Amino acid sequence: MKIAWFKKNISPEVGAFLAGYGLDYRSKEKLDDLYASGLCMDDGQEKVLLISFDLLGLDEWYIKDLRQKCAELLDVPVSAVMFSCTHTHTGPETRTLAAAPQQLNKPYLEELQKIVLQAVRELGPFQECRARFYASLCDENRNRRYTSGDNHASFTPHRREFVNARNGITDQELGVLWFADPQSGDPIYVVGNYAAHPLAGHSPGIGGKRISADFPGAFCQYVSRNTGAETMFVSGAAGDLVPIEDELGDEAFRAVGISLGKEAIGGIVDSHRNPARFAITDPKLGHAISTFTVPLRKAYRTGVKPLPLPYEGQKDVTLEIQTISIGDIAFVGVPGELCTELGLEIKWHSPFRKTFIAYCATAYFSYLCPANFLVSGGYEAGSQRFSARGGLQLVNTAVEQLFDLHEKLFPSDPDDPYPDNNFTPLVNILPNRNPSK
Repeated sequence: MKIAWFKKNISPEVGAFLAGYGLDYRSKEKLDDLYASGLCMDDGQEKVLLISFDLLGLDEWYIKDLRQKCAELLDVPVSAVMFSCTHTHTGPETRTLAAAPQQLNKPYLEELQKIVLQAVRELGPFQECRARFYASLCDENRNRRYTSGDNHASFTPHRREFVNARNGITDQELGVLWFADPQSGDPIYVVGNYAAHPLAGHSPGIGGKRISADFPGAFCQYVSRNTGAETMFVSGAAGDLVPIEDELGDEAFRAVGISLGKEAIGGIVDSHRNPARFAITDPKLGHAISTFTVPLRKAYRTGVKPLPLPYEGQKDVTLEIQTISIGDIAFVGVPGELCTELGLEIKWHSPFRKTFIAYCATAYFSYLCPANFLVSGGYEAGSQRFSARGGLQLVNTAVEQLFDLHEKLFPSDPDDPYPDNNFTPLVNILPNRNPSK
């Protein structure tokens, strides 16, 4: 495996409108910089490029255009270029809003494209490395929904006294993909994956008007400072998840980022010392894009609720699911704010050893919820644009794509095309005990 990378400052000018909280959030100062972090992997046969943006989200038309240009520069298929947004709410407005398209920061997007394409043109030199992974649980998020016994959902950010009563599912898996120097074993590049809205720093007043990457930025800073490796953060299925210290200010987001960073470094220590367990021994690269088509909800079909300009007048919508894989590790890119329940479904059904979600990767099509959310209600359900079965279609499309890609990369027994541990001996993970005591 060989890798090359870039990290480019994409901070807007102070005074730019910020995304995620309304139309009047104009930035007043910059707390920390935003970045586009790019990692290109080359297995000798295939290349894939993963870019994480410290942005809330990007329009589908913009993603497709920039992705195509990057693919042409690298001479790879479009499916081999994946974008993802960390979803920070203290970055510039880079989505076309349904009710306020004028908020889109077009000059910023034009400059962003120039920055990214120049970085891809100058990519290199490629460095040999060994690929590793790690996954552990980290208690830094919580579900922001409380659902009562009669199946009515409350949005706990608007009823903070219900926070301790929250009962929604969480995905607390911290995924780490890292690349080691083949001689020293030291990490040279680290990718972290975790699910929580990056709004820990969004306190009332000035806290919501400071340009910041929030806890994903703090994570990257901490890991890089203590390992010397370059670092990227990819947000997971955070649609209904928030940090445990949400909306409490800069110390809150640093605490969350550092906690995740410590857990990632611990994972690097463990996987470095146990390469037989965590080495990606056959790091061949894979990539795929599939689409699914689903009807819009009646309010959007009939124009009662507005849609962003590219979707106006449509009765249904076709969205993309994208996968890139590194050996037996996969990233699934989704077209918006995937709720954690659907992200877990994809993970549970995946044939890859570990599967991680890449947030807002192929479009920004608002919230993507399981069907029962449309019964129980709540903020996420109220923002979903496609009909109830859309969540299931999304999961099925992603899982079928994962199966097909895994089969292409690692052909299995035709009579039983799935990894099968039926004959693997049971392993007791507890220390051996002296039976005489």
